[in-house]
Amino acid sequence: MPELPEVETVTRDLRGELVGRRFISAWVNEPGVLRFPGADAFIGALPGRSVTTVERRGKYIVCRLDGDEELVIHLGMTGHLRVMGGGVEVVKHTHLRAGLDDGRELRFDDARRFGRVMLGSRSVLEERRVLPALGVEPLSDDFAPEILDRLMRRTTRTVKAALLDQSGIAGLGNIYVDEACHLAGIRPTRRANRLTRRERLALHAAIRSVLAKAVANRGTTVDDYRDLWDARGSHQEELQVYGRGGEPCLRCGAVLRRRVVAGRTTVYCASCQR
Repeated sequence: MPELPEVETVTRDLRGELVGRRFISAWVNEPGVLRFPGADAFIGALPGRSVTTVERRGKYIVCRLDGDEELVIHLGMTGHLRVMGGGVEVVKHTHLRAGLDDGRELRFDDARRFGRVMLGSRSVLEERRVLPALGVEPLSDDFAPEILDRLMRRTTRTVKAALLDQSGIAGLGNIYVDEACHLAGIRPTRRANRLTRRERLALHAAIRSVLAKAVANRGTTVDDYRDLWDARGSHQEELQVYGRGGEPCLRCGAVLRRRVVAGRTTVYCASCQR
């Protein structure tokens, strides 16, 4: 599933293509992709609205429209957004198309159909509980070491489970939690409240470092992720532990261990991560 760096990459790409543009039409092939509202209401509400900003919130892409409504997109596991000419052949599994005033279309395709699209004001989306409560953005100034301190000290969950909780830190997922724990030298199976102050500081720095580098590399393409132009990210070439269970640690040479933590396959180095 695309995580913060992948969603940030697509968000930045979209910002340059959509800001200032006006939607003139909407077409829905798979109503199930719409979390809110229904297809008829969506098709009636989107045309005529202009995009003022495109932002990321956690793993969600938020297109703010004139007025107080937002077009919110979650890519799910296999969702792709594309902006292309209206005459370009429509690829398989395209569930939504929105015409723009320059003749192009915003298209959303998703083979596994786990992605979701929402349209409404932030208050309505939150009231309907289709947009969950999200925690602090880890690349923002708000993510101070004291924030991570508080999150870690107040839970007996594993470090991995605590970091995956989107209500605490928004945008982290399986890839970057494993990578940040390795960089910080912390085993993801540790109980969060047992970390020392020094370890929490190291983890805070590692989270920011890993995410920033992945954003600079335009995300990680392991399976399906592609950017707005259907190009792969390159950060998979930098991964230290994710997806490498049974292989040697690139830092010390020990065999990387693989186990399930917080319901997710987790890889770590028993030598480097004490």
